[in-house]
Amino acid sequence: MRIALINENSQAAKNEVIYNALKKVADHYGYEVDNYGMYTADDRVQLTYVQAGILTAALLNSGAADYVITGCGTGEGAMLACNSFPGVICGHVEDALDAYTFAQINDGNAIALPFAKGFGWGGDLNLEYIFEKLFCEPSGQGYPRERAVPEQRNKKILDEVRKVTFKENLVEIFNGLDSELVKGAFSGEKFPELFFGQCKDEELAMYIRGILA
Repeated sequence: MRIALINENSQAAKNEVIYNALKKVADHYGYEVDNYGMYTADDRVQLTYVQAGILTAALLNSGAADYVITGCGTGEGAMLACNSFPGVICGHVEDALDAYTFAQINDGNAIALPFAKGFGWGGDLNLEYIFEKLFCEPSGQGYPRERAVPEQRNKKILDEVRKVTFKENLVEIFNGLDSELVKGAFSGEKFPELFFGQCKDEELAMYIRGILA
């Protein structure tokens, strides 16, 4: 599994702490982690939580990442931004129980964390516990297990609903947005080296290369 980490500007100073906690857990399971930043509060490119949602959608829909870890001050804005796009099912996660039940019941591919609200002493440990429970078992098995069949059925229903409500492809959606907003989402320091080598959608890759040119 390839996991992407994205930080927006208000919580960029915590990037190293978040990355270290995520990398520790990912290494245990043999997963890869790509850190898309922001890396510090002073980065040249300042990502908003809306742009974190745009970047999340590009990574997941292109196959450049299998899972995205993102967030903001409360996690709510990042979660809403991510869920504004097709191909993204993002949960709002505050603790290890949230992480486990979201993975097992909702079988999503992204989480949004509160990196300011409630992030005090032991915040780094809480992140480790969250990531451990998020990735400790294959997702979508149901919880409790006796509820697995109806939960898996409901997830399939949700997937079908989203196919209808998200009719445009991602390039068409991005073309309908403010071009500078979209360009900014892909202007991070390490974006080209991380993204283009993993992207499996040539149409999306060509589009992004075009707006960055």
